[in-house]
Amino acid sequence: MKKIVSLVLAAAAALTLAGCSKDDGTTVKVGILHSLSGTMAISETSVRDAEMLAVKEINAAGGVLGKQIVVVQEDGASEPQIFAEKARKLIQNDKVATIFGCWTSASRKAVKPVVEETGALLWYPVQYEGMEMSPNIMYMGAAPNQQAVPAVDFCAEKFGKKMFLVGSDYVFPRTANKIIKAQLANIGGTCAGEEYTPMGHTDYATIVSKIAAAKPDCVINTLNGDSNVAFFKQLTDAGLTAEKCPVMSFSIAEEEVGGVGIDNLKGHYVAWNYYQTTKTPENEKFVADYKAAYGAKRVTDDPIEAGYIGVYIWAKACEKAGSFDVAKVRAAAKGITFDAPEGKVTLDGDNQHLYKPVRIGKVNAEGLIDEVSATPSAVKPDPYLSTYDWAKGL
Repeated sequence: MKKIVSLVLAAAAALTLAGCSKDDGTTVKVGILHSLSGTMAISETSVRDAEMLAVKEINAAGGVLGKQIVVVQEDGASEPQIFAEKARKLIQNDKVATIFGCWTSASRKAVKPVVEETGALLWYPVQYEGMEMSPNIMYMGAAPNQQAVPAVDFCAEKFGKKMFLVGSDYVFPRTANKIIKAQLANIGGTCAGEEYTPMGHTDYATIVSKIAAAKPDCVINTLNGDSNVAFFKQLTDAGLTAEKCPVMSFSIAEEEVGGVGIDNLKGHYVAWNYYQTTKTPENEKFVADYKAAYGAKRVTDDPIEAGYIGVYIWAKACEKAGSFDVAKVRAAAKGITFDAPEGKVTLDGDNQHLYKPVRIGKVNAEGLIDEVSATPSAVKPDPYLSTYDWAKGL
């Protein structure tokens, strides 16, 4: 049965991607824009797959406003400028109703002026550094108060307040670390070091040596993409294991664990809002459906789930608005709830971010992530950290 379902879904995907229906009023086009090549493909390809799964499910249930969704897919190629070019193509040439896509904040920042200028709408599926609120972006991932801030509090309590910061050299790591340094100052902590490397960087010998010399209580890792493969291998080779030097990562989830290597990651920590192991009835079905569609060895993770959520909330907003018009959809989306795999989420009408639970996890020997700490309920998004006195002026 699973093979039959997989074949049916694969056939549906081929038809959808081919844009099999003519523009005869029976279809609505959407854009999916992710890095399917380059350093970020390790993370973004699976988010694309989850968005496609949501499209297939919605189409099988009758579509949106009686129309079948047709996907126009583009590759951002891990380059912000290409993301901007492809977004403009999707909006102006392909006339899509909306776009689901991006991962890095650099790619989102490149697409942001395009969607604002053209009056389009981007559904962004990844946690980020906050300090942004565009009327043309729906933020499906965590704001800093739903990931970075609680993760630092967890590390300070469990490991100590001396932290070494390592990140990729672009907007998310630099802004996140600016927030973290302000937070450390507020709790009487210490920044033991702060290092950045270009995307795709692979030589971490010098940084690993600096970490060993600094003897931090833990490392806060905001590296993105396949740089994590080199960083964790070289950290392990230097004897800085999870027991001796725990690392808290913000951009490593189940999908990346396989690429980085379980032996190099087990025992280290991550902060997200969802894990494959999250226990909800909706997640049990989501994991089963995802594996049926793409293979039993595939895993789900937070950005994968957030991408899936985005498609469903867009569809619900369109139905509520009775229209695909961006302004009407945006207005209708305010306050919409969805029983997501992570639990019930609600779109905040003031800032277009989701209320989400915070979950701290630890990588286990099977390559999955065990939840070790969680908030009792979904947390209101606070992208500008306006409720934190120590964040004023950031």
